[in-house]
Amino acid sequence: MTKTQIYKFGGASLKDARAVQNLADILRNRLRNNFVIVVSAMGKTTNHLENILSRKLENLDYSTNSSILKSFHLDICRELFPDGHVIFPKIENYFILLHHELDKPISKDNYDEYYDRIIGYGELLSSRIVMEYLCSQNLLILWQDARELISTDSDFRFAKIDWEKTRRNCQSQLKPKVEQFPVLTQGFIGADSAGRPTTLGREGSDFTAAILAASLDAGSVTIWKDVPGVLNADPKIFSDTTLFAELDYQQAAQMTFYGASVIHPKTIKPLANAGIPLFVKSFLNPDEPGTKIHSLAKVDSVPTIILKKDQILVSLKVTDFTFIEEKHIHQVYEELQKLKLRVNMLQTSAITISIVIDSQLFKLEQLLSQLNKDFEIRYNDGLELLTVLYPEMDYIPRLLGGYEVLLEQSTRNAVQIVRRAK
Repeated sequence: MTKTQIYKFGGASLKDARAVQNLADILRNRLRNNFVIVVSAMGKTTNHLENILSRKLENLDYSTNSSILKSFHLDICRELFPDGHVIFPKIENYFILLHHELDKPISKDNYDEYYDRIIGYGELLSSRIVMEYLCSQNLLILWQDARELISTDSDFRFAKIDWEKTRRNCQSQLKPKVEQFPVLTQGFIGADSAGRPTTLGREGSDFTAAILAASLDAGSVTIWKDVPGVLNADPKIFSDTTLFAELDYQQAAQMTFYGASVIHPKTIKPLANAGIPLFVKSFLNPDEPGTKIHSLAKVDSVPTIILKKDQILVSLKVTDFTFIEEKHIHQVYEELQKLKLRVNMLQTSAITISIVIDSQLFKLEQLLSQLNKDFEIRYNDGLELLTVLYPEMDYIPRLLGGYEVLLEQSTRNAVQIVRRAK
């Protein structure tokens, strides 16, 4: 029997009506049974929902923001469907449900759980619109709620997968469907054992595709992007980029660890463990080969540049005239773990621990309040973290023109620099 293929389409490939039509064109000659399509929210919908949540948390009116988001989806539908199509009341109903959730109280204490109840509406909306449009184009396809498949713990916003239960769900619920018809589902969302919505971390739709692939013993996963494949730098920021025709799992995992945005960091491991190849291709040029990530004997040592923005450098200095010990690092990491903050860079000196973390709503103030009794703390925000893998030393100065360097460290195969514009 033909092994299942997984296709994942992100927000950029669903940003407007023309993009949805392009998605249908890509699928038209490729779609068959044993096919699962995973979609993200449309365009910048997740960002808009986060803005609504921020306004609600600050007791500000969010009705205009919600109306804009609703109009965005309805405008796309008006371009894709005739008047009176069933999609219009479905969209209206999703926004009624969304507002019902938004009417409930929110606080810093329940923010993460509240976030997961709200944010998944982006994927539910996009998956309904795409499914209905494909069906209108005579591409028969089934809709599947990912929350019935992806079983997680209750670590809201960063939920961990219950792999055994998820595999059982996929084998019992998804596999019989996919053997008969292509199935479309949502990325990024799951549910805990009590049925409460959870999410897998921002940009988690790639991870969803890998989870479903591993659970179905799939033949391949293809992620459709607005770039030709995996490049050695973001072409929106850096010129003269190089396309990797092939990458080893380990090298791809290293790139995602340091923050390469083309693939979600958790995507590689389940695919590598199962030996499932991952293709990264362009939805703008779908017939181009893109990048294949699989087992390779040789690592491609082309210098690779990864830039993370909105970074915070936190320096923690011991105040009791002792030196930094393992217990201090353990204390800091324990608080970071409680707040679900990932360290993007760590450096220690005799009396100081320096960490670089992503900027997240009100998380920094919570971290400082927990650690300021034991450390003297300074921080800088609005920074960038530049990582260069397999660097050529004469290449680094070209990346620092017009920038001030706040922190730098090197290993055998990587250079990391915290910088800010002068």
